[in-house]
Amino acid sequence: MPVSDALLVTQYYWPEPIGSAPFCVDLAEWMARHRQRVTVLTSFPHYPNREMYLGQSLEDRPRVAAGGVGVMRLRNWHPRRATALHRILSEAHFLALGGFAILSHWLPFLLFSVAVGALTDRFDPRRIIQCGMALFITASLGWGYFFIFGGLEMWQAMVLLLIHGCAGVLWQTPNQMLLYDIVGPEDLMSAVRLNATARYLGVLVGPGVGGVIMLTLGPAYGIVLNTVFYLPLVLWLVRAPYGPRFRPGVARPHRAVRGLADIVHTAREITAHPVIVTMTLLGGAASFFIGSGYSAQMPGFAQDLGRGDPGLAYSMLLAADAAGALAAGILLESTGLLRPRPRSAIALAAVWCLTLIGFALATSYPLALVFLFGAGFLELSFNAMAQTLVQIEAPPAMRGRVIGLFNMASLGLRAFSGISIGVLGSFIGIHWSLGLAAAAMLITALSLFSLP
Repeated sequence: MPVSDALLVTQYYWPEPIGSAPFCVDLAEWMARHRQRVTVLTSFPHYPNREMYLGQSLEDRPRVAAGGVGVMRLRNWHPRRATALHRILSEAHFLALGGFAILSHWLPFLLFSVAVGALTDRFDPRRIIQCGMALFITASLGWGYFFIFGGLEMWQAMVLLLIHGCAGVLWQTPNQMLLYDIVGPEDLMSAVRLNATARYLGVLVGPGVGGVIMLTLGPAYGIVLNTVFYLPLVLWLVRAPYGPRFRPGVARPHRAVRGLADIVHTAREITAHPVIVTMTLLGGAASFFIGSGYSAQMPGFAQDLGRGDPGLAYSMLLAADAAGALAAGILLESTGLLRPRPRSAIALAAVWCLTLIGFALATSYPLALVFLFGAGFLELSFNAMAQTLVQIEAPPAMRGRVIGLFNMASLGLRAFSGISIGVLGSFIGIHWSLGLAAAAMLITALSLFSLP
């Protein structure tokens, strides 16, 4: 989904009167009032009587609930007996979709980034990007179909989530290869930074655009309109003067694409390039220990900091992180600071860890906003630098595979960041789990200074 959308996955929702349902309704409707396009993916109402509510059938179409929230209901197993085992099985059946939503987004990067990089080395990256765009469009049209006509079942939702995850893989590595072709090594750092800055700008501005679309067309037709936004890029890539045919003096490699075996071969080949090894380890450690895991815990941090409206507090925490990244892009582009150097990237990552530790320990809401602003600034800075160094140092004949290996580490390992922060946080608290994860990342970053 684009950044203007919000997907809330919860087993319990209106009209169920107790449990977490009222809280989820309040959260979804608050987000909708603040100009976000919200879709709730939930089960058919059955709690607390353990039977489907009168008038709710599996043939019901999804509807727009009060507050402008799109509601889609999945068929879920509801136990007839109120035993602990039956309750656990029912919860696990529904939570399988929530866990799959995370894994389907990041696991394709872990499994297929290097293979897609090998394809990019051998074939035209413009066509691979267009294939990714086609999958994005397919996923949006699929959600739109079920929003309008109903009948969504869990396996269909999983297929759509998997299509969206695979689309991201087909977009990410070829996009970085094409960026190199467009600007060349001299301006690559600037291009990578601007590309990342545009993404964070979307985080700040996207909800407003999504809100206008939702109010005008509604959630169902709004996501169908989303497909139109991909078309300009798809059409531009048809005749864009970039790619293998336009690289002077660089022969296109004709090696076979070996699938998962390419991961091992590429890992062996980059050992002759210490800068690539160091930056890949840095990106992988940041992804594994922290990744996007703390973003999912922002409602908990907002509640603990106890600053007025928890919904507004949550939104401001996310906005502070994005605003820091946006400020980094603007400041570094306008001043030309921070040339790409391996030790600079490691140092920035180390200070990033310290800001996250500060945020985890903060008891003052304004201080937490300052730490998050700094974290966003530093994250964009070291990530853009690491990615630039990998692309510059990669031999032309294997640049796609090397970038794919970097993406496998820096994006694919995010599938496990929820364990280091979310799962651990359920036992020791999210403040401790984030602080310990950031400390582990800090130790890893400092150890990288010893590499050549």
